[in-house]
Amino acid sequence: MKRRKTWTPLVESRPARLAMAAAVLAATGALTVTFVSSGGKGTADAATNLAQFVPIQNVRPNVREPKPAAAASTGRFTVDCGTNGNGKFSPDNPVAQPGIKNGAEHVHDFVGNLAITADSSNADLDASGTTCRNGDKSSYFWPVVRIDKAVRSGNQVQQALAQTQPMVVCPSVRDRLPAVPTSTRTGIDRLLTELDRLETAANQRMTASRGRIDAALNKQVLDSLRDRRATLITSIGTTITAAGGNQPGMVSLVDCDVSYDGMHASMHGATHAASVTAGQAANPRIKCPTVRDRLPGVPDRAVAEVNRNLDELDRQISEANERLVTTRGQGGAAFVDNAILGPLKAKRVAVLDRMAIAISRQAPRPQGLEALAGCTLNQAPASPAPSAPASPAALPAPEGPDFELPGNTGGIVRPAKVLIEYRGNPVSKVVPMPKFLRALTGDAKPTSRGPANARASWTCSGFADRLADKYPICPAGSQVQRVHDFPGCWDGKNIDSANHRNHVAFADKTTGACPQGFQAIPQLRTTISYDIPRDVQVKGQYALDSFPEENHNPFSDHDDFINVNSAQTMQRIATCINKGKNCS
Repeated sequence: MKRRKTWTPLVESRPARLAMAAAVLAATGALTVTFVSSGGKGTADAATNLAQFVPIQNVRPNVREPKPAAAASTGRFTVDCGTNGNGKFSPDNPVAQPGIKNGAEHVHDFVGNLAITADSSNADLDASGTTCRNGDKSSYFWPVVRIDKAVRSGNQVQQALAQTQPMVVCPSVRDRLPAVPTSTRTGIDRLLTELDRLETAANQRMTASRGRIDAALNKQVLDSLRDRRATLITSIGTTITAAGGNQPGMVSLVDCDVSYDGMHASMHGATHAASVTAGQAANPRIKCPTVRDRLPGVPDRAVAEVNRNLDELDRQISEANERLVTTRGQGGAAFVDNAILGPLKAKRVAVLDRMAIAISRQAPRPQGLEALAGCTLNQAPASPAPSAPASPAALPAPEGPDFELPGNTGGIVRPAKVLIEYRGNPVSKVVPMPKFLRALTGDAKPTSRGPANARASWTCSGFADRLADKYPICPAGSQVQRVHDFPGCWDGKNIDSANHRNHVAFADKTTGACPQGFQAIPQLRTTISYDIPRDVQVKGQYALDSFPEENHNPFSDHDDFINVNSAQTMQRIATCINKGKNCS
């Protein structure tokens, strides 16, 4: 995927909001979107498009809870994971975009798991610390809300889109492979090459929508690509397993997305001045050269040992990332180098040497692995290994004290309260969630993918009977709230699926029953409350971080979750709910 490497500062800081894009899609069924931006109106008025804001009193009650039946599970289990007071902000999305650094192109609040990044394995998640008081290591994350009173240009988004070629971006399979047995190396390389060819062909199809958003074409391209990638990735897994290697479990890497990240070049505001120093840069994260894609075929007798060492390398990076969070602000300028990066390099040298020795017992010792030991922080320019393959320029990382990205600027509003609760099912008992279950709710891209999975999430405290797909204007004394309900039904087998959705489902809105073949699980709900000054609400000066093409569309709100509760804790949650109790 080609990315812009330089940024051209503009006078205006954040572009105008999209004018009711989701509403147009929903009302007309049109899938080819034409942007009409009116925020700012070419004046010094700092207000955004006020059509995207609504007094909550004007929203009709629309929340209906099915009446509990005799077999209902009516309990409730709450978890206190804090409000991201430790400042774990990241533009990664480990659920929807595993392995893609900064792939969300907007910043998330993270609570719970401390080590999680786009690259975290299940073992990494399980070894992490947590912000949750009951020891829950699950990861809960959602886009941040910002206040930005700056003047906005009504033409920036349209102009940026007109210059943008949409591109297909896919998670890298090479970077996530286990040790590949020597006997299968040639075949696996052939399958990987075919994955590359499919992505290239998909991008050729995307040239038809240069300068515009065509959700119908996006769906056609992504659906076809998903089916073909699923077949190839399944073949990679079965080939490795049949030769005695570890089952990769790579279903999370199947789905691709359409990216409009080229818009960043035209939307890079004055707040992103070149004077931002590395010390100010937000979201420090460990960046290490990949190893899995650099290994030759591994002799059968060495496969198990090499896999153990690959997993150890992953755990070392996760531990270092967790230390970046928990030691933030400690020591002087050299603290990270001396206390985190230096020890990490020493550990990696030892592990890489063990891998090379294991391979050399039955085959020539791989050369150049030692060059992969050194790591940097993500905001510092990394020096690639001498023989490392060229890679595209990375998506932009957050900058400055407000963790800003192109198009996502202004001060982040910290939640006043985050309520995490697991709820029952109105017609049946619940079974425990499987460990490492992935789930998401809402859709970050209702404009470019269509609104089918988008969900209204906005309300105000005291108005629990209604949810809006616009930003709410709340009465005095009422908090702005986001309510995210996750699917409460599970297929009984899978912790993820090719589109990250099909393994879970929402219960029927009227009856509360799960679809056929699914069983009820503790249904996760997060309620995020904010103290936002009423004048900021009335002037339309707060908004959600978003992908560039969504331009802060309130209907693009979403939430993600990975269950890392122990089996014992999840059983306790299910038992509490089934007995109709309130527990924590």
